[in-house]
Amino acid sequence: MRVRLWKRELQTFADESGFILHVHHYPTGTSKWNKIEHRLFCCITQNWRGRPLTDRRVLVELIGARTTRTGLRVESALYTRIYEKGVKVSDDAIASLDITGDMFHPEWNYTIKPRMPET
Repeated sequence: MRVRLWKRELQTFADESGFILHVHHYPTGTSKWNKIEHRLFCCITQNWRGRPLTDRRVLVELIGARTTRTGLRVESALYTRIYEKGVKVSDDAIASLDITGDMFHPEWNYTIKPRMPET
């Protein structure tokens, strides 16, 4: 049910910011096609090769200490917020989203528009 929570939180962000959000996911099992992830991950893993990942701080520091040959710099930070588990998003909450599926694979590609505030 994470997808329902994701969409609800995107709607909240769209409502608060006024932005129209265009969401395009890669299908399951195809993250290797993500050019940004591909460019970064190989550099990050080279940086920690042979070093024990003893805690989260070490991991964050190793990720953040990387720059690619083309000048791409990685920034990282440890986010320690604790999220509530088992959050349920009702069918009514999903029905209230201003979400429109794209013509091509609407389950992966959709637009979320800000809802007009009730007067």
